[in-house]
Amino acid sequence: MSQGTRGRDFSSAAWPPVFPAIYLAKKNIRKQGALIGHEKEHYGQLHRKINHAWDLVVMQAREQLRAAKQRRKGDRLVMACQEQTYWLVNRPPPGVPSVLEQGPERSSCTAGQARMSPQGLPSNCSPPGPFQTKNIDFYKREMELCRKALGRARVKSSVCLEAYLKFSSQREPHDPIMSGCLPGNPWVTDDDTYWTVNAPSVAVPTKLRVERWGFSFQELLEDPVGRAHFMAFLGTEFSAENLSFWEACEELRHGGQAQVRAMVDAVYQQFLAPGAARWVNIDSQTMERTLEGLHQPHRYVLDDAQLHIYMLMKKDSYPRFLKSAAYKDLLAEAVIPPEAKKRVFPFMRKLPHSSPSPALLPAATSGEPAAAAGGPECGEGGA
Repeated sequence: MSQGTRGRDFSSAAWPPVFPAIYLAKKNIRKQGALIGHEKEHYGQLHRKINHAWDLVVMQAREQLRAAKQRRKGDRLVMACQEQTYWLVNRPPPGVPSVLEQGPERSSCTAGQARMSPQGLPSNCSPPGPFQTKNIDFYKREMELCRKALGRARVKSSVCLEAYLKFSSQREPHDPIMSGCLPGNPWVTDDDTYWTVNAPSVAVPTKLRVERWGFSFQELLEDPVGRAHFMAFLGTEFSAENLSFWEACEELRHGGQAQVRAMVDAVYQQFLAPGAARWVNIDSQTMERTLEGLHQPHRYVLDDAQLHIYMLMKKDSYPRFLKSAAYKDLLAEAVIPPEAKKRVFPFMRKLPHSSPSPALLPAATSGEPAAAAGGPECGEGGA
């Protein structure tokens, strides 16, 4: 079926009326004239409009019906449904909104919450197109919607751009692609010092690594070295149990399923039970929800309590840590890796080589690489 035959009205002069006429003629022949109301009206309009070519329309309709009878029943039903759906979508009956021309008012028509009006339309939705009645209630609703839209909070573009600029300038020195790696790039050279100085556990972290702890609280917790220094700081404030509780909840969330019940009981007895050795301060509502979940323990049962402690550390302990003398001393004592010495002539650069095969390591350590790798060849050469 040609896509150029789509239109809104059966009697519209903007679209060729032959194709809808053939469809209605086939339907009239199949149902022996039992068309519904609007189809009879459109059928008569098309008959009067293209009366000079009506014999061609009827002949084409009969030929299509004859060809359809030669197909299998399943294929015949599928094609009939497709054709009916096409015309329902592209040329809907009068009073039915077209899905191709539906405007923004469709989003306000919620099927589950809408109340139907006597005309069959939702009472909170205005009838679309030419059937819309713009009375005083309609304009009151429009004014109320515009008033709510004006009062909605929005972020200015200047504020957004300023935030993006601040984020980019803050992260640029820490981006290996934008600023490079110190002392060298381990992906293109044989120097693996970068991995050594940025290992998960080092005695003295690099300055860039310590600076990242000040970007966000999440950056501090994700770094094992930063979390250890933060734990030491909380110990000076007698609140190290907060971070210990957070770590226990993380271990519960990512631990094995078989140990969930035992781990939940251990965390509760250590941090939440009355008179616990390392009791943490949680509000009453959070404690009630946690106690209700303990009846059927699972790995996420302590999420509310963990979030409460997380926000407490983020808003209270973390800012004090960044202002403390311990963090300033870490920045002052942090290591700045020296840049690797560059060669004067690039063509003399030593090409990166691959690591030796693990299969050859035992032979190399035993001192018999030549005998293991080239014994037969040496024997032939000696002969």
